[in-house]
Amino acid sequence: MDLSLRGKTALVTGADSGIGWHTARLLLEEGVRVAVTDVDADALARSAEQLPGDVVAVAADLTSPDDVARLKTEVEAGLGGGPGIVVASAGITGAQGLFHEIDDEGWMTTLQTDLMSQVRTVRAFLGGMRSAGWGRVVLLSSEDAFQPYADEIPYCAAKAGVLALMKGLSKTYASEGVLVNAVAPAFIATPMTDAMMSGRAEQRGTSVDEAISSFLVEERPGMQLGRRGEPEEVAAAVVFLCSERASFINGATLRVDSGSVQTI
Repeated sequence: MDLSLRGKTALVTGADSGIGWHTARLLLEEGVRVAVTDVDADALARSAEQLPGDVVAVAADLTSPDDVARLKTEVEAGLGGGPGIVVASAGITGAQGLFHEIDDEGWMTTLQTDLMSQVRTVRAFLGGMRSAGWGRVVLLSSEDAFQPYADEIPYCAAKAGVLALMKGLSKTYASEGVLVNAVAPAFIATPMTDAMMSGRAEQRGTSVDEAISSFLVEERPGMQLGRRGEPEEVAAAVVFLCSERASFINGATLRVDSGSVQTI
């Protein structure tokens, strides 16, 4: 299927690994000129070298308004203009524990990365898409937005906020040619869930594989395929939403979750 993306430009955040990296890879394979960003400059440089094509790599801390302003300047210089596609996939697990155990700092750290980084990124690059009369914005949410878990309420709240942000943007800018959607994955094989499973294995005195298996049974019984998802499986959904094949999809959330969310 021709996604009609050749010649477009894109920015992908959270792109030094996982879903962001694979999204950048698939966009490059479709002929898109891609800029990538993440907070760790060394990790980003190493990851960018592994992508199949020349990319504009700009390290930035998306929790900092000044860094986002610098990112905008450098990305536009590198791409020769503002990106027509923005994929906001930067995120962290954030503060974990029961609600009464998490202080304001834990909440704010999680919200700054998982929600406000997407707000700042879209705000920085939206003007160029509006001026061009064409744009695609894909925000990364999570199954946790639909079915919150007791030990990561700040993350759940942030990801629910991402969906509200997406829906509001989709209602505001579609008439100007800018379509906004979200993708909500569940338990994908990324460095973030690797760290979660390593911690679970250490806590239980088991192997990481055993930790993953028990997590699926005990915590994610709705995942009917019985495995973690692969980041490229999420990236494929993201890239489709960026394409002309998704030209009538706006304000939607595409769940890539193996059936984890058990409501309709």
